[in-house]
Amino acid sequence: MESLWQTIQTMVWNVFHRPGLSDIVDIIIVAFIIYELIMLTRQTRGSAVLKGLVLLLVIVGVSDLLGLTALNWLLMNIVANGAVVLVVLFQPELRKALEQIGRGTVLDKSREDKSEEARVVDEVIRCLTNLSRRRVGALVVFEQKTGLQDVIETGISIDGQISAALLENIFEPNTPLHDGAVVIRGNRVMAGACILTLTEGAGISHELGTRHRAAIGISETTDAVVLIVSEETGIISTARAGKLTRHLDTKALRELLGDMYQPPHTGLFSLIRELGKGKEESK
Repeated sequence: MESLWQTIQTMVWNVFHRPGLSDIVDIIIVAFIIYELIMLTRQTRGSAVLKGLVLLLVIVGVSDLLGLTALNWLLMNIVANGAVVLVVLFQPELRKALEQIGRGTVLDKSREDKSEEARVVDEVIRCLTNLSRRRVGALVVFEQKTGLQDVIETGISIDGQISAALLENIFEPNTPLHDGAVVIRGNRVMAGACILTLTEGAGISHELGTRHRAAIGISETTDAVVLIVSEETGIISTARAGKLTRHLDTKALRELLGDMYQPPHTGLFSLIRELGKGKEESK
């Protein structure tokens, strides 16, 4: 194990002192593998295991630098004998990775992501237009960078996949979840019947009801995007940054949701390409 640690130290020294073309290619390949491993374990139980492994390696390095011989010896033995354990713990993720390699989808999974994001947009639009036609009130909050866990905890936990049928059933009149807001995080319906704080702003039209005031309120204090269906008129509106925009049609909804559900970067090469585009635009 000591030889492995010396190899790592030598590799780090070479990276910072004499990188050649082969070294650069080697670094890119290793970075790509690590990035794909992180993306593969994201939002799975394996992500916690991976974090624990990284923390263990950090502690090994720190113990070696501080001269904690006994602790370093113990941790090195755990790392040396933990390969089999890691294979068992990461068995679902490893199987998924091998399947993706067999299908040739490891390098770029953007098609799958685009398909899922497009499905979510279609389901939300279908739900809102159906509710609008039937004049059934609805209040849907889309979490952005600001976490809404405190709002989610005020409602009834759902944690279900987004679908028009699910959302329509939640807002169906005379049902337990009809009153209140639905909070969506990514591609999941996190909770229903959530309680929102009403806006205290002046100058709001008296024809706007509690749903619209609640939507404006949450958009004033967070970066959430809120969609509202009026129970009286069936008009679809959106609240963002404390401003209310009314009379949204299907085209406007698709543009709004499309901006929110841009497929994330799922490959290192795609990320590098986007960073390059950003630099070109800034010139």
